[in-house]
Amino acid sequence: MADDPEALSGPIAAAILIGHGGAEQAFLDTAAAQRLPHAWLLSGPRGIGKMTLAYRMARFQLSQGADGGGLFGTPDSLEMAPEHDVFRRVLAGGHGDLQLIERALNDKTKKMRGDIVVDQIRALGRFFAMTSADGGWRVAIIDGAEEMNPNAANALLKLLEEPPKKSLLLLVSHAAGRLLPTIRSRCRHLALRPLAEAEAMAVMAQQAPEMDEGERLGLVRLAEGSPGRALALGAEGGLQTYDELLKLVRNLPELDYAAVHALGDRLNRANNEAAYWVWIDLLRLWLSRLARGGAGLEGMRDAVAGEASLATRLTGAVGLDRWVELWEKVGGLAMRAERVNLDRKQVILSAFIDLQSTARQ
Repeated sequence: MADDPEALSGPIAAAILIGHGGAEQAFLDTAAAQRLPHAWLLSGPRGIGKMTLAYRMARFQLSQGADGGGLFGTPDSLEMAPEHDVFRRVLAGGHGDLQLIERALNDKTKKMRGDIVVDQIRALGRFFAMTSADGGWRVAIIDGAEEMNPNAANALLKLLEEPPKKSLLLLVSHAAGRLLPTIRSRCRHLALRPLAEAEAMAVMAQQAPEMDEGERLGLVRLAEGSPGRALALGAEGGLQTYDELLKLVRNLPELDYAAVHALGDRLNRANNEAAYWVWIDLLRLWLSRLARGGAGLEGMRDAVAGEASLATRLTGAVGLDRWVELWEKVGGLAMRAERVNLDRKQVILSAFIDLQSTARQ
């Protein structure tokens, strides 16, 4: 439980959800018809509002009476005022009929586990077996459901096969394809899409009102419809890093090796590991945007000045398959370097040498 619930932010504290109106309506329609599925799967890219929607669905159902409807029937919206008793109890972590399952700390190593383990799902079964304190519904959210290990997934499948009465299970997944097909088939699936640019800008205006509008727009375009990712990139100086990256590659196949060496030296410092991974992620993102834009899958819009014109020049000179191959190669190089503890400067140098080689073909 938070020491200061009023200071909390993020999905649990969000009273407004921008976008995903169709998904909300699908949930409301089944609730109004008294045909609410026991399990829902909310899937889509990170940072687009899946957990915000899950908390809205959870608060809504927790506010319904023992018969599944409120005092005046089923509401026509998932909106709930922050002053509402259910909203405040959920925000404070004190609602006994709501449980959140996610990766947790390993009691022995004191480090975050790499997966959701079977004991967590078994505890969920015991939670649903208990009677609601308010005589209504019990709700559980599994955040990152694809991170369940095989034993946990099988335990969840058993729960889905015999769902307890007045129970609602919300699975939130960034990679639904990794879930067992038998789990997916037992859930009502809401596949959420990235937000439109105007929607993402509205979220950014709410979440980062102090940020310059031009910076918000650049981050939204860079994050490709994910306000959560845009905010994370903003906190990491992502737009400035992306601008620096574009300046390094704008004259390809010519390359300023003095600048690349200086970058490698900077990122190789002991306290710059986080900055190094931001660079790797943004380099792969640029290559992905380059390939998709060149293939005509989407019209590239400048995240920083000159991006679209550079992409047109590079993809016009070199086949798209070569850029896709480079995207895969850079990701593989970074992962291999991490496993064998390779010098970070060497990874940066290798990536830019490969960039130059590709641009010359």
